[in-house]
Amino acid sequence: MPEITPPRSASTRPASPRPASTRPASTGSDQTPRPATAAAPVRDISVVVPIYNEIDNIPGMYDELTAALEAIGLPYEIVLVDDGSRDGSTQALRDLAATDPRVHVVVFRRNYGQTAAMQAGVDHARMEVVVTIDGDRQNDPADIARMIAKLDEGYDLVHGWRRDRKDALVSRKIPSRIANWLIARVTRFPINDLGCTLKAMRRDILSEIELYGDMHRFIPILLYKRGARCAEVVTNHRPRVAGVTKYGIGRTLVVLLDLVTVKFMLDYAAHPMRLFGGLALVGGAVSVLSFVVMILMKYAGDVDFTGNPLLLLTAISGLAGLQFLCFGIIGEVLARLYFTRGNRLQYAVRETINISDSAV
Repeated sequence: MPEITPPRSASTRPASPRPASTRPASTGSDQTPRPATAAAPVRDISVVVPIYNEIDNIPGMYDELTAALEAIGLPYEIVLVDDGSRDGSTQALRDLAATDPRVHVVVFRRNYGQTAAMQAGVDHARMEVVVTIDGDRQNDPADIARMIAKLDEGYDLVHGWRRDRKDALVSRKIPSRIANWLIARVTRFPINDLGCTLKAMRRDILSEIELYGDMHRFIPILLYKRGARCAEVVTNHRPRVAGVTKYGIGRTLVVLLDLVTVKFMLDYAAHPMRLFGGLALVGGAVSVLSFVVMILMKYAGDVDFTGNPLLLLTAISGLAGLQFLCFGIIGEVLARLYFTRGNRLQYAVRETINISDSAV
């Protein structure tokens, strides 16, 4: 099971990192658990905050975030990504950047979604550790200090668990619990709260993955599969005080559909023929077996080919096997293109503030 740490006050950062834990980090797939190992203490922090129509939350979010980061006592920057807001959030972010040079703003041309905003924030982050947090103030910035302390123990990623979640029971809590239960079993990665945006990650391993679609929720699983040492800490979750939630039960259904993609990408993306080839063998075997039975029925029972339903089964199974074989070949070609392609952005930026060209 993942390592769980109860919440505690985050007013100060521990004076020195504790020894590396010997307990296993969060495990997944069929790999052996990876314990935390000794690592250099965190030196600086980039906080990435996706923003979409949160004008009423921006001032309070900034005040809480800077207070928490100042208490930690490390150099930091805040990367605010405006995901095509239409409520005046863009100007509010410009005003923050004008008064604080540590605030960097990325403005999208239109709304691309939270995953694209997260990827843009990571692309423009410059510090050693990247922390992601929602802009709706439901995540508590005070929890960042405990996550940084956990990274100091030797972990590569620390993700939050909203154990006492302040959301609607029917539309948010229950669907989320069902989705997390299903995801944990499909991916064999025991996680309690995959949807928690509050995470702290070492940038070197985070830069090895590219987010697209709605894959930001699966960051812990994707990084674990690349060898990251993961831990989970209980975080403080608060009710929304302003603005309107962008999530609902429909988002849970989208997550379950994305799970199919993640499962394929994790297990078969590099070798799609293993999946489609196996299906082709099944189709071919059914076709051959039904054909043999049809021959026996013809000569042992005098059943005519044209009136035997096995003829249709033989043809359909054979064609299905051939199609799956073709899919496997095409998948192998696409996999090679995918792993050898150049970098392609999933978003378009209208403007950046307090960000130099060298930071991208």
